[in-house]
Order: sequence, then C-alpha cells, then structure tokens
Amino acid sequence: MSNQQKIKLSIADRVYPLTTTPEQEEGLRKAAKKIEEMIKRFEKSYAVRDKQDVLAMCALQFATQVEQKQIDKIEDSQHIESQLSKLNQMLHDF
Repeated sequence: MSNQQKIKLSIADRVYPLTTTPEQEEGLRKAAKKIEEMIKRFEKSYAVRDKQDVLAMCALQFATQVEQKQIDKIEDSQHIESQLSKLNQMLHDF
C-alpha cells in the first residue's frame, strides 16, 4: 500500500484536510488552484451572491469540459475508424 499523507487545500475560503498518496498530491493541488482561479474569474465577471453560486458555476464548467472531451473522443474515434476503413478498402482493391 502507498504511503498516505495528509494535506490541506484551500478552496473558496475554506480549508479541506485530505489524506492522499504522494502521486495524487500534485494533481489535487493543481485542481484546487484551477478552482480558485475560476472562482476569481466568475466573481469578477458576474454579480454573484454567495460562494455556493460560484462553486456551482465552477462545477458546471468542469463537468462541461469533461463531457465535451468525451464527445470529442467519440467523434475522433469515429473519424479514425472511417479513415481506416477507407484505407483498408483501398488496400483490398489494390
């Protein structure tokens, strides 16, 4: 089992103690930093009443990015399959 370590991340003016592996720490810290940057952008750009609204907007933004990457991945796979099928047909005809 990997060594577990305790870290603290600050998100939206709250500190969250977490137990993680050293391999995951960098990803967690980068994610927390991105969330903080996004919070600042939303607060600057929109009239936001409270942090929960901003956090909901951040969650939606991240979820949208994940879903769009899934959609793009499927479309890329379909395009690649189509191209391979065409190449295979060309080879077969040759």
